[in-house]
Amino acid sequence: MKQILVYGSREFGQVVRDLAGQCGYRFAGFVDDIDRGPEILGAWQEVSRSHDPALHSVAMAIGYDHLRERRALYERVRAQGYETPPLIHPRAYVRDPAAVGAGAFVMAGAVVDFAARVGPFAVVWPGATINHHAAVGANTFISPNAAICGYSVVGEDCFIGAGATIVDHRTVPPGSFVKAGAVYGGHAAA
Repeated sequence: MKQILVYGSREFGQVVRDLAGQCGYRFAGFVDDIDRGPEILGAWQEVSRSHDPALHSVAMAIGYDHLRERRALYERVRAQGYETPPLIHPRAYVRDPAAVGAGAFVMAGAVVDFAARVGPFAVVWPGATINHHAAVGANTFISPNAAICGYSVVGEDCFIGAGATIVDHRTVPPGSFVKAGAVYGGHAAA
């Protein structure tokens, strides 16, 4: 069984650690460039020297408050040869697991429907639905109970709030923030 390092040790890190365990990975420790404490192995620079990428995968548990930094750290981890497997909770419904990008998380009770795609290192929280033929870009967070309706496209580096709805055939531009409970009917998808 491959071991997994969780990059980030705070609240999101604890959730990702549990998700990785639910997906059959053995937790090897937290990587944290700022905090120190129990089960934190150290900053990335030291951990990457002591933990061989042939034996360890990495799960990126940096939250949505730091999307730019999260992207840069993810790219650095990948460039150093570490695998970042998609983590799909066994109680999520994912029609085609191959449509979930590297490093993405799909939590319990989430739905990724027929012909839907989830980009690399995106996060789909519990109860969120990515409906048929919809696409979620890289490094985007889809909060609990949000609905991305059919044929919609959510760009990279977005945050879709809890309970928000992206109306069908719409495009959410990269870097967008859609607040909780909002109904987004912006630009029609091309």
